[in-house]
Amino acid sequence: MVLVGDNRAIYIPELPRARMGSGRLRGLRLLHTHLSDEALSQEDLMDMVFLRLDSVTSLNVSAGFPQTAQTAHLLPPNPEDKSYEVFEPVPWDRMDLDLGMIVQALEDEFSRRADGRELETDENRALLVSVDVTPRPVQELSLEELAELADTAGLVAAGTLIQRVRKKNPKFIMGKGKLAELEVRALQANASVIIFDQELSPTQIRNLAKVTERKILDRTQLILDIFAQHATSASGKLQVEMAQLKYTLPRLVGKNRAMSRLMGGIGGRGPGETKLEIDRRRANDRLTRLKKELKRVRKRRTQTRERRAKAGLPIVSLVGYTNAGKSTLLNTLTRSEVLAEDKLFATLDPTSRRIRFPREREVVLTDTVGFIRRLPPDLREAFRATLEELESADLLVLVCDASHPEVEEQVEAVRAILAEMDLDAIPSLLALNKWDKLDAEGRENLRNAFPEGIPAVAVDRPSLEPLVEAVLDNLPWEKSVG
Repeated sequence: MVLVGDNRAIYIPELPRARMGSGRLRGLRLLHTHLSDEALSQEDLMDMVFLRLDSVTSLNVSAGFPQTAQTAHLLPPNPEDKSYEVFEPVPWDRMDLDLGMIVQALEDEFSRRADGRELETDENRALLVSVDVTPRPVQELSLEELAELADTAGLVAAGTLIQRVRKKNPKFIMGKGKLAELEVRALQANASVIIFDQELSPTQIRNLAKVTERKILDRTQLILDIFAQHATSASGKLQVEMAQLKYTLPRLVGKNRAMSRLMGGIGGRGPGETKLEIDRRRANDRLTRLKKELKRVRKRRTQTRERRAKAGLPIVSLVGYTNAGKSTLLNTLTRSEVLAEDKLFATLDPTSRRIRFPREREVVLTDTVGFIRRLPPDLREAFRATLEELESADLLVLVCDASHPEVEEQVEAVRAILAEMDLDAIPSLLALNKWDKLDAEGRENLRNAFPEGIPAVAVDRPSLEPLVEAVLDNLPWEKSVG
């Protein structure tokens, strides 16, 4: 099939769905003329990237006759990190590139590089992107956490892209040059999902999805998805749905073609807009109902806490960064079987266990949802019902992963969230979990950073004795007398 355009534009018809896969090229080769002796322009190369063309060739024409031809095509992952190959111009009648064979080899390579996966299973492959004003090392550490979040959500982190900017682009978050690199990286990584470590505006999500033709997620959406997967109790599900609705509401736009033609401006005041308004009204009505149901949940939990207070049992709450080992600690101390996985946000719903400590003392031990830096505001508000458990605590045990390279930043993040919620006045202990994973130098550094910290290994019951003694020494036992 040959498509012919004029000096202004060329119309490309709808392509077969098989050509829309993230690891496929378009099946289109662009040939156009230059009326002066110039090489392939940056604009030519950008068109090739954004349209995922098999190749782009410029034909230099002088005095009505062809002179030279120059071709470029995209590249699979390579040590030089090149996005495309640009060949030197050659006399037009001596150009002997077998573009059909080159394209076949390229697509085979894109497929082979996808960790041995077949193209049909690429919907779980994600490219992780950070575009921020912070220094590159800070962005790299944040992307490591994003990779853990992606893994928890069931996605495979297939590559990363980092850009430090002075100011974020309101339209695409990044500039057009970096956007072209993003498109090539996504193609090379065979990724059908692109996850941004920053929160994107509704406009940015729409624009990026349109340009890349891939699913665009931001950090907030990813965390919401994880919460949705892990919520098991009725209250947990209510909180997740509420957070998702609050996030989705401003981003509610028509998704199908019929709807998109009716959006905005002249001709935009038709059935499509009415449908959107109905969707918004339904979402708002559901949000109102969820708020009422969550109020009832809070009331029930308040009554439970009051009953505990009457029983005179001190309450110890485990808090900490997600995946620090809180649930494992609860299981070891109480011989329970609360879900404990090496994943972020494995525990969403608060779990309380009555436990008899040495000295014939009884306490209520509570495990809570893990904290994370830059927790989306909607989630923080939605999970206030969960975190209210902490308000009745007599003692907080801040559990940290001592072996984590960012342990100091994580402890600081947890303390900052506790301060935001006015919970920093409650007495607290710091448990340095996973102590066994540190070498002598690591232990020395941590003792200097946290002299008040108590070493512990959550899976080893005898190692928890110093922590249990510290808990007993810091509880207000007089409240249980009388």
